[in-house]
Order: sequence, then C-alpha cells, then structure tokens
Amino acid sequence: MAQTLEQLAQQEQTLGSIRGIVRTMKALAAVNAAPYEQAALAVQACRQTIRNGFSAFAWRMGNRWLAELPPPSRQILVAFGSDHGFCGNYNEALAELVERDFQAREAAGTSVLCVGARLHRALEERRIPILRRLMPPASVDGIGRLAGEIVTHIERLGRGHSLAALSVGLAYTRRVGQGGREAAISALLPLPPSLLQAPRRWPSPSLPDFAMSAESLLAGLLRNHIFVGVFAAAAEAMVTENAARLALMQQAEQTVDERLGELRRELSRVRQEEITHELMDIVIGRAR
Repeated sequence: MAQTLEQLAQQEQTLGSIRGIVRTMKALAAVNAAPYEQAALAVQACRQTIRNGFSAFAWRMGNRWLAELPPPSRQILVAFGSDHGFCGNYNEALAELVERDFQAREAAGTSVLCVGARLHRALEERRIPILRRLMPPASVDGIGRLAGEIVTHIERLGRGHSLAALSVGLAYTRRVGQGGREAAISALLPLPPSLLQAPRRWPSPSLPDFAMSAESLLAGLLRNHIFVGVFAAAAEAMVTENAARLALMQQAEQTVDERLGELRRELSRVRQEEITHELMDIVIGRAR
C-alpha cells in the first residue's frame, strides 16, 4: 500500500529522533568505558604489590608453610552481570557459562553471589540457586564499594575457616582479540602456584622480614588478593559491557542511516509525483 507524503514525513521525523537517541547512547558508551578501563589498568599495580607480598612471605617462611594450607572446604562463585541493557546477549552468555560450569563440576553446594538483577533472573531460569544478589556499580567509585561488599560476604561464608581453605571463582565477560568478548570463569582461590613458591634469589640486597604473626599477615594478603581480583574482574566486566553497547549502537546507527536513506528517496519520489500531478492538473485545467 502506497504511503502518503504526510506519512513518509512523519516516519522520517521518527527515525531522525531514533537516530539522535542512538548517537547519544553511542557517545555515552564510549565515554563511560574510558574510566573503567583506566581503573582496570590502575589496579594492576596494586596486584603486583600483593604478589610481591606473597613472594616475600614465601621467602621468609620457606616452603614449609605450603603444607599447612588446608584443602578447599567451600566453593564460592561470583558472577558479574549487567542491569543497563542494550548490550546484546551479555547476561545470557554468562548464565550459560555458569550453567555449564555447574553441570561439569556438579556444584550443587556452590554458593553463588550474583551481581545484577538481569543476570539473577537468567540464572534462576536455569535453576541455579543464588545466595545473594548485589547491585552492579553505577560509576568507577562504585567498583570499590562492590569489591569491599563481596569480600565481606566471602569472609562471612568462610567463617570458621581460613580464607586459604576457600575455592573462589569469578565469572565475568572479558575482552579478547579483534575487539571481541567472551564469558569466562577465572579461579581466585585457592592461590595459584606462582604465588606460593619462594624465589630462588631475592632481587634486592634488603631481605624481607615481618614482625606480625604469620597467620595475620597471610590473612591480610589473602583478603587484599581477593579484593584486587574482584575489583579487576568488575572493572573488566564494565569495560566489556560498554564496549558491547558501543558495538550494538554502531550497528543500530548504521541500520537507521540505511533506513533513513531509503525513506528519504521514497519521500523525494512521492513529493515529485505530487508536484507532477499538480502541474498536470493546472495544464489540463488551462487547456479546457
């Protein structure tokens, strides 16, 4: 059915408004990603400091402290989702990964801390029990708040046990090559072997030592290790979320531009036809 000039003009105005919204969201996604990326880079320096702390602890204590570490007694999984929307299948892909992980490990006893209401719903649809739902950060400052809250919950879940006796995993979306992204699960605890071995030679003439008890120092190192790991995962998840939204808005902008081009060509054709009809009416009227 042919559309009138008025209908086409209204559609052009609507698509123009949609294009403005898409461009605004595209700009916001690009602007929001930068602070999170800076936070993800900045936390690496803190992570290296903590690694140096573990290295100094291992050097001072020797490898005998490895035998004192208990085996993991409880499993905890922290999943970072998004509540802001317009980022494709971000939450669904992460929920599928968590579901596969549960099926592979038969992790019925795993305690899940879920960040985001949308991911919470996606996990519930897959019958994955959620111990607690947390709010995702609304800004870079919120990452520290979220990381501290998660560390507190992990300590409560491990009450009566050493932090070293916990198995903690982080499920989040991270960047991969060529501007892509993937859902991944990284192990935070138990500690990786690279942190547990003392170096053969200490790189400084000043040998490390500490005055506090070994248990208190190890507990502090573990707590900061968890905090930094959670902070880095949350920052990376936010960077990836905004990158996904930016890519989706770029696709939407291209689609709207193509539709606007077709609509304007149709509008021009209909307008030209109406002008031609009016001119023909004038010519025929004068001929009579």
